[in-house]
This record gives sequence, structure tokens and C-alpha cells, in this order.
Amino acid sequence: MATNDTATPPHGAVSMEVPLKTAAAAPPEYGNSRGRSFKKHAVVDVVLRVFLFATAVISVVVMVTSEETKQIPVAPGLSISRTAKFSNSPAYVYFVAALSVAALYSFITGATSVLALMKPGGHSAKLKFHFVILDSLLLGIVAAATGASGGVGYIGLKGNSHSRWNKICDRYDTYCTHFKASILLSLIAAITLLLLVWISVYVLSKKIARR
Repeated sequence: MATNDTATPPHGAVSMEVPLKTAAAAPPEYGNSRGRSFKKHAVVDVVLRVFLFATAVISVVVMVTSEETKQIPVAPGLSISRTAKFSNSPAYVYFVAALSVAALYSFITGATSVLALMKPGGHSAKLKFHFVILDSLLLGIVAAATGASGGVGYIGLKGNSHSRWNKICDRYDTYCTHFKASILLSLIAAITLLLLVWISVYVLSKKIARR
């Protein structure tokens, strides 16, 4: 007579078998949305770098072309010709050099960002890390140049009675209009660099959180 080797629990007994929990797989839309988000931030990065290049170049051109010559009276019936130009101030020379570096840097990193965007993986975490370091360094350079030239420009605009520095913008109006526009553009360039740093840090934090 055949016997069944598997013992069945008696009536009313509780089975000790516990079903194993299976890890729920992430929906495919989740990964795609993350990829689209990184792609969108990469496009914004490229646009900001193009905008940085444009503002830096225009700022340099406006500052370099700020030369103006006026006849300054020194005595009754006697006047001398004096020219105001950016090279007369070391702060403005540093300003032109800093914004020229910013223009070159934005061109190189913009091209690098476009090439990375064309790849299937997009921007890598290593590239973003390098962008954060370099963008922060250039932000300090541009901000320092903007502050130094702004201080000199304010003296030219208002003067300083305590130091007996006379204002010159009442005579060199075109020259002053040029450097005011150039400093404003450099301030916009500094804000653009700050936005680039924020975006890179945000994307890096998202990439690290995925690991």
C-alpha cells in the first residue's frame, strides 16, 4: 500500500511558510524621465555658456572702444587735448584681460559641452566636477574684475572730495557710458557663471543620489 511522504498539517494548524518579498522593479518611465531631466540640464548648460561668451565678448569690445578725446581748458584762451581710454587705468586693463579669458573659456567649455551632449550618456559626473571647479575659479576672477573696475568707474562718475579726486564723467560722457555698459555686462557674465556652478552642483548631486 503506497504511502504519501509529505506530511500535511493537521486541521486548524497555521503554516509557517512566509512568502518572500520581491523587490519591485522601477517602472521604465522612471529611468527615461531621469535621462530626459539630465538632457534638459545639459541643454541649459550649453545655452548659458553661449550667453556667457556673448556677454564677455561684447563687454570687452565696449570697454576697448571707450576712447574719447576732449579739449580741456587750463587757462583763459588756452586748452589742451586729453584722451580718456581704458589703458589709463590698471583696473580696466585687468578687466579686459579677465573678460577675455572668460570669453575664451566659455567658447572651449561650450564646445566641450556640445560634444558631450551628442554622446548617448550625456555629461558624465567627471566632466561636471571639472566644470564646477573651473566655473568657480572663473567666477572669482570675473567678480574681482567687475568690483575693481566698478570702484574706479564710481570715482570717475562721482569723484571723491576727501581724496580730491575730481569726477570726469561730466566731460567724458561717451567714455563713461561705455565703461558703465561694459561693467553691467560683466556683472551679467558673473551671474551667468554662478548659475552654471549651481546647475553643475545640482546635476552632480542627482547623479550621486542614483548610485
